[in-house]
Amino acid sequence: MTGIPASAAGGSSGARGAAPAKGGSGASGLPGGRAAAKGSAGAAEAAAASQGDQDGARSARGGKLTAAAVNQASVWNVANLLTMLRLVLVPGFVALMLAGGGYDPAWRSLAWAAFAVAMITDLFDGHLARTYNLVTDFGKIADPIADKAIMGAALICLSWLGDLPWWVTGVILGRELGVTLLRFVVIRYGVIPASRGGKLKTLTQGVAVGMYVLALTGWLATLRFWVMAAAIVLTVVTGLDYVRQAVVLRRRGIAERRAAEETER
Repeated sequence: MTGIPASAAGGSSGARGAAPAKGGSGASGLPGGRAAAKGSAGAAEAAAASQGDQDGARSARGGKLTAAAVNQASVWNVANLLTMLRLVLVPGFVALMLAGGGYDPAWRSLAWAAFAVAMITDLFDGHLARTYNLVTDFGKIADPIADKAIMGAALICLSWLGDLPWWVTGVILGRELGVTLLRFVVIRYGVIPASRGGKLKTLTQGVAVGMYVLALTGWLATLRFWVMAAAIVLTVVTGLDYVRQAVVLRRRGIAERRAAEETER
């Protein structure tokens, strides 16, 4: 009997010892499990944040690359393509103008067609660029070069063939180059806008030169003489007006600069 109670006592005490141990391990394991869960959640959040940062960086880089691609593609817009076409037409016009000795009516008609296309594109490319926000640095530089290239080529060819006095070519080209240089000189003070007289001058010059490119005779030959005379008058008058605007713009810019310096003092 003594052994039985002892066994029972030992068993019960072992059970009691086991129970606290079990309970102890459960109690101590529960907070440890929660800590581990919290640690895992924190690691997951950190990993997600890191992944988000990487995705954001990739998106930013992708956005920059996309913007750069759009800016690069914007050079190839309709307005700039018309300007490039006008530049390409210059050597073609010269070749047609001088073909057949320079006096073949058929070749001169083809040269007139090339000149007419160049002048028409000149009217449209600037309008398209301003209307549809297609203005680019390339267009700002190439457009005036194309304008002067086609007009200069036509005038030089006509004078070379003896159809137009060299002094007329000198007056028109001298005025165009002079006004261009004048714009660069006073650009620090402002921009000289294109006037209505300047636009009328360009139109009159285009019509007059186009009439000289064609092999006209009779009253049409007399008419082209007077149209060219009107173009020369407009060339000189508008050139002097640009000089006046440049002087006024420069004086105004100097006065404003001095006033700003006095205000700072």
